[in-house]
Amino acid sequence: MDFAFDALTEDLIGRLTEFMDTCVYPAEPVFAEQMAAAADPWTAPPVIEELKTQARKRGLWNLFLPGEHGAGLTNLQYAPLAEISGRSPTLAPSAMNCAAPDTGNMEVLAMFGTERQREQWLRPLLDGEIRSAFAMTEPDVASSDARNIATSITRDGDSYVINGRKWYISGALNPNCRIFIVMGKTSPDAEPYRQHSQILVPRDTPGITIKRGMMVFGYTDGSHGGHAEVIFDNVRVPAENMIAEEGAGFAIAQARLGPGRIHHCMRSIGMAERAVELMCRRTLSRTAFGKPIAEQGVVQDWIAEARVRIEQLRLLVLKTAWLMDTVGNRGAHTEIQAIKIATPATVEWILDKAIQAHGGGGVSQDFPLAQMWAHMRTLRLADGPDEVHKRSLARRELRKYTIQPAS
Repeated sequence: MDFAFDALTEDLIGRLTEFMDTCVYPAEPVFAEQMAAAADPWTAPPVIEELKTQARKRGLWNLFLPGEHGAGLTNLQYAPLAEISGRSPTLAPSAMNCAAPDTGNMEVLAMFGTERQREQWLRPLLDGEIRSAFAMTEPDVASSDARNIATSITRDGDSYVINGRKWYISGALNPNCRIFIVMGKTSPDAEPYRQHSQILVPRDTPGITIKRGMMVFGYTDGSHGGHAEVIFDNVRVPAENMIAEEGAGFAIAQARLGPGRIHHCMRSIGMAERAVELMCRRTLSRTAFGKPIAEQGVVQDWIAEARVRIEQLRLLVLKTAWLMDTVGNRGAHTEIQAIKIATPATVEWILDKAIQAHGGGGVSQDFPLAQMWAHMRTLRLADGPDEVHKRSLARRELRKYTIQPAS
């Protein structure tokens, strides 16, 4: 495993670092001011579009997507770039058209969409002209077991009719959200992992109701359109909107969630790095009990532990990226689960110590730490909760030692 960055990656790192220093970090207070003054908390403020223009000028666009539709980078090439963008998680990914849920939706359309579906929806998403949402999680069932998803997708002639209730549907409140990818049940009598399908539902289809915006620890997310509770009441779409085929919903979800999980982890390391930087600067600049806070033993323990944990995480994420590139997502399944378990919990710990080191400022809006912490705590639920990944990982480990019955 050679984790040395090639010339293209080094060039992109340089361009992205310059973009962050010149454009993104200075835009953070502007974003906060525009959000505070906005009549609609779910609309991305003007500074996002300005950043997108600057990112495209620098060739920092669709870096997440491999192959002909995106920048063509491998996971290993994208890893350090996603980490850098994670230092400003609200602004940088959106500015580079590398923000969820659009990233996963673009991956689905690129892998499974028909030519018509790609032309109608993938192309404008790649160009940053529209936004999208992925409607999977439901409030009435334990969605940690995706087999419980109950939204119905029923064939009726040359159409499908969708009925159900979803929540925490990221991006759905953005006025520029034009398309949902909805996961629901098409074949209740099929075997469990062939019961569900995914289908394209235009945002303006009759029968869709955005019931409310969902906050996360009191935060709204104006960078991409928040999180919504959505009602689908006899929503009718053409049969040609089905993605791939009936019963392919789980296979599509797994293909979508693998890259999504590692992208979250890559960005999370960037948050941890920024938290350590802020913690060091803060504790060096403040004095308590006659000496800089940075000289207190407990604070030095936090800083040392944070550095060790970041380096461990980065190596595990890079190994996972390398495996995904060399043996595919299925071959890297164990490592994908491992990083999804380890990264959010570890970065949450680092953010907690950085918040503590900042005192009252740490929980205020004057620093990005509190919002990062809310994001990281949520990530322990998103794309599968910790416990589900641990259950699966433990079963995979136990199978190595299961005694096979004699034939």
